[in-house]
Amino acid sequence: MVRTPLTRAQREQGVRCGAVLRAARGSRSMAEVAAAAGLSAETLRKIETGRIATPAFLTVAALAATLGVSLDLLAASCADPVAAGAVPATSADRGAVADRGAVADRGAVADRGAVQWSSLPV
Repeated sequence: MVRTPLTRAQREQGVRCGAVLRAARGSRSMAEVAAAAGLSAETLRKIETGRIATPAFLTVAALAATLGVSLDLLAASCADPVAAGAVPATSADRGAVADRGAVADRGAVADRGAVQWSSLPV
């Protein structure tokens, strides 16, 4: 099976998501958080640095639960600015954004803004 390469926007979203998770981890050690979430420290490191740009949903859910971050907040914080309409899509990214589906739903999640954490990078 050949995996379709990620677009630049998808890789950037992975970096943003990793930065949010890293900020939420705070001073807790990577090993402590990874063990509590049922992951290896290496997997957590790759997610936090954006090397795993599209981690599995259950992995993200386990990290969010361990860190006490709501999935809505995490989705809004990591939202793709192109998909959310904040940045015009280039012709190369338009197809990738449309193929990802649920673009309108992502904007709705970002608009809900149930919790605002000004200390988290967006």
